[in-house]
Amino acid sequence: MSGTRYKRGSAYAADMAVYARAMSSDNSAQHSRLKRNLLRALKEDVTPKQRRALLMYYSQGLNMRQIGEQLGVDKSTVSRTIKRGEARLRRCLRYGAAAFLNDIE
Repeated sequence: MSGTRYKRGSAYAADMAVYARAMSSDNSAQHSRLKRNLLRALKEDVTPKQRRALLMYYSQGLNMRQIGEQLGVDKSTVSRTIKRGEARLRRCLRYGAAAFLNDIE
């Protein structure tokens, strides 16, 4: 299993597939606005620990063990932290995507 990415589960994959289909037909202004709103959700809707672990995992490409070493926790703790952060963002996408798409500046 080495080299495999974190498994997110079928519910997460289904949500992201619906989201990706909705975004594929949008223009760049809408895409840019949604990206800003998702960044805002990352700042406001997840805990600081979740945000740090998510950013290390997705932005820096670190694996669970590497993140755990840097944070001084076990890799299973990192896994749970990332799962919980993804769940919060997933709820934001599920319940807030319509508001984000209609958000007019």
